[in-house]
Formats: sequence, C-alpha cells, structure tokens
Amino acid sequence: MEQEAFDFLKRMLETPSPSGFEMPVQKLVRERLQGVADEISTDVHGNVIAAVNPGAPLRVMLAGHCDEIGLMVQHVLDDGFINFSAIGGVDTAILAGQRVVIHNARGPVAGVVGRKPIHLLEKEERDKPEKIHKMWIDIGAKNKDDAMQAVEIGDPITVAVGVMEMRNGLVAARGFDDRIGAFVVIETLRRLKGQKLNVAVYGVSTVQEELGLRGARTSAFGIDPHVGIAVDVGFATDHPAAEKAQVGDVKLGLGPVLHRGPNINHVAGRMLIEAAKANSIPYQMTAEPRATGTDANAMQINRAGCAAALMSVPNRYMHTPVEVVSKDDVENCSRLLAEFCKALAADTSFIPG
Repeated sequence: MEQEAFDFLKRMLETPSPSGFEMPVQKLVRERLQGVADEISTDVHGNVIAAVNPGAPLRVMLAGHCDEIGLMVQHVLDDGFINFSAIGGVDTAILAGQRVVIHNARGPVAGVVGRKPIHLLEKEERDKPEKIHKMWIDIGAKNKDDAMQAVEIGDPITVAVGVMEMRNGLVAARGFDDRIGAFVVIETLRRLKGQKLNVAVYGVSTVQEELGLRGARTSAFGIDPHVGIAVDVGFATDHPAAEKAQVGDVKLGLGPVLHRGPNINHVAGRMLIEAAKANSIPYQMTAEPRATGTDANAMQINRAGCAAALMSVPNRYMHTPVEVVSKDDVENCSRLLAEFCKALAADTSFIPG
C-alpha cells in the first residue's frame, strides 16, 4: 500500500463514526473521490454514492459500510457519572478500563470506563462481565450539572485508541469493521479512473450496517444494481482461540476472502475467482450456508433481486478496539474488485444455470 493511501486510511480510522453518526468520515470519503468519480451524491440517510461511467446500461454496486460499533450517553447520575448504552454489537467484557471520547457538538469530552478495583471484587463478580447498564463513564465531573455542561443525552461515544503499525505489514485499530471496506471501495474507484469500462460502477460508503444493513437497503433501491459486491471484514482464524471448524481456515496476508453459499450469486462468485486467477491475486475461500450479516444480504433481496457477492478482508479480534488486518490483503482486495469490474461486458448475464 502506498504511503499516501495509508495516510488517508489512518485519517478514516481516527475519525469516529458510530452507526447514525457517520457524517464526519463521509466528508473524508467525498474529498477522496473528488476528481475520481463522474458523479458524487449523498442521500437522505447519509450514504455517499460515487459513480464511474454512470451512463452504461449494466450497473455494478460496490458497498463498504463506514459505520462502527460504539456507545451512547444514556443517563447522567447525580454525582456526574454517566451511564451508557451500546450502538451495535459491543462486547461488554472488554469495556472496563477503556479510555473513551464522548462526541458532543461543543467538542470531544475525554473519559474512562470505571470499574471497582480487583481487590474489592467478590469471586462471582470476577468471573462474569458486568452488564452494560451497570457500567459507568467518569469524565471528572463534580456533579450532574457539571457533567451536563459537557455532554448531552444521546451523544455518541467511541473507545479512544489510535492506529498502531505492527510487524510484517499488519495494522491494529478500532473500526476496521468496516472502515476498511469503505476504503477498499474508494481505492477501487481510484484504480478504475481512466480505464475503459463497459459497465457503470457505483461505489457506496454505506451507513448503519451495524444496526441492520440499513444504508445498503436504501442505496441499493436507489441504484437498482444488476450486480452488487459487498466489502466487509471476515473472521481470521490464525490466532490461538480460533475455531477453524466453525468459520474456516483464514489467515492474514494470504489475500481477500471470497465466499460460496446462498447469499452469493453463482456467476458473480465464479467471476471473482476467475479474475483473481487471471491476475495472480491470492485469495481464500469460506463457506456461507445462510444469509450473511453483511450488505450483500441487503443487496441480494433488493427490488426484484440483485446478483450479490461478498469479499472480505481477513480481520483478527473483530468488534474490539484492536482489530488487526494486513496491508497486503487490503491492497489485493481493491486490485481484485477493479479487475472484476474491468472484465464485465455490457451484456453479462448473472442468471444462474
């Protein structure tokens, strides 16, 4: 990955965007695509939609969701401590002791998720994570009035961690799920700039995926694509606690993960594999025996149906503040998507059989 692209990725990762509060990162998306796409728009939900060669008859939708899991200010106690709720699938077992940022309209507010010292915990308290409604954030407030001068009910909250480069091209950060998918879609459009295309390519940075694929539903309805590829993260199983029998054998650095199953159109899935082989792009395979919990699911059942497929960036420690991906995998995802789009003919049929 070129340094300029990685620098932009870091900006994306360091820009908080819990579901429902995605517009700061969507502003970066629009800036990155200026001069690249023929058309750029933002819909009423906040999806950013960028089109390359929009006049072509066959429409391709590439979707990566820009939202992340997070927290929300739920209640402020009389002594100034803050109760919070979850935005998306938050693992409460890893929250205690985290530094957080509350994103208020007047500016960010620093805080910590408090916990009783281990010396004072009863045995049964040590053996199970605290329920989220019993946890609290300490912002250093003197009392409720002092706290309410800094925060408001409904303010979003994110864990305060930055981007950390590791050995062998690996990177750790909060929010790779799925800021990295939106990044791959952006870089794919940049690769397609100036290329001869037989199809229209719509790159979408979708919103509110973590709350039920909501942005993909509305943007797919508006675009009405013939084929749609979702780019998300997939479970890497190259760590000590992995269960390969449960989700397959997936390693960081060995390329994008492609998928087979009822959520994957047979023709689109085969063409992704053919594009990888033709361009010597490494890839991995996993089985998906049911509808995936990704934007590919929403696209597949849009209107009268769309030929959907899924490409995943291998990701360790999903939904934690230390998700880990490989730069090489990210680069190969955008390469493969670009080659897939370039290989499509205007009359490509995705009807299986």
